[in-house]
Amino acid sequence: MPAMPELPEVETIARRLQGCAGAVPLPGQTFTRATLSWPRQVARPSADLFRRRIRGRQVQRVRRRGKFIVLDLDQGALLFHLRMSGDLYLQPQTVPIESHEHTRLQLADGWELRFRDPRKFGRMYLVDDPQELLGGLGPEPLADDFRPVHLARLLAARRRALKPALMDQTILAGLGNIYADEALHRAGLHPLRPCSSLSPEEVRRLWRAIRAALRAGLRHNGASIDWAYRGGGFQHHFRVYRRTGKPCPQCGTPIQRIVVAQRSTHFCPACQPERP
Repeated sequence: MPAMPELPEVETIARRLQGCAGAVPLPGQTFTRATLSWPRQVARPSADLFRRRIRGRQVQRVRRRGKFIVLDLDQGALLFHLRMSGDLYLQPQTVPIESHEHTRLQLADGWELRFRDPRKFGRMYLVDDPQELLGGLGPEPLADDFRPVHLARLLAARRRALKPALMDQTILAGLGNIYADEALHRAGLHPLRPCSSLSPEEVRRLWRAIRAALRAGLRHNGASIDWAYRGGGFQHHFRVYRRTGKPCPQCGTPIQRIVVAQRSTHFCPACQPERP
C-alpha cells in the first residue's frame, strides 16, 4: 500500500504555504475563483456551493492539525486532507496545468493554489467551524504541553497493539505507518506489544522516540515515497520502514516485515523483542 503523507510531510507543506524559505505566502491573499476539474474532491459543501462561497474569501492563517492543512479564512475555514497522494502548492496562473491538478483556486494577485492528487483520495472541506472536523483528533505529539504522563494515560486502558494505537488519530494526531514504525524502533518496542503492558520507563522511551522520529522527518522535509508528497529526503534515513531484509542500523539483525492491522510493519526482532 502506498505511503500517506503524515505529520512531517503535511507540516512541511503548511510551512511552504505560510511563506517559509522564501516561498510566496498564502496568508493575506484572496480567492477569486475555483476551477474544479473533478468536483468530487470537494467533500463539503456541494461543488456549486463551494465555488460560490470561496469567492472573495481571504486567507488569514495557514496551519496544520493532525494530517489536515487548515486555512483560516475571514469567514470560516478551508481544510485539506491529502490522503494517499495529495500535494498542495502555489503556482502562477500562467504556468501550464499538470496532470492530476484537479483543483485550482485562483488568487487576486495572479497566483493560484493547486491541489494535485493522482489517486483522487484527497478531499477539501469548506466549513464554518473547523472543529467540525478537528474536534475528535487526539493531542499533537510535538506540542510543548504533551508530556509522557499524557501518553501513559492514553495507552494505559487499551489492550490493543501499539502499532495500530499509534496510528489512531483519536489517540495521537499525525502519526501514520512510516513514523509509527520508526518511533517503535527507536523505543525498542515490538509493534504487537499491548498498550497496557508498557512500564512507565517504556512509556517515557516511546514518548521520546515519537518526538525524535517526527523531528527527524521534519529536518528532512518529510519523506517522498510513491506518489505521496514530493520534495522530502527522509526516505534516505529510515531505520526500519521498507527496509525488509536489510541490517538494523543498531545491531545488524535483518529487518523483518509483518502485517499489522492490514498495514505493512517493519521492525528489528533483536532490538524490538515481542516479550520484554
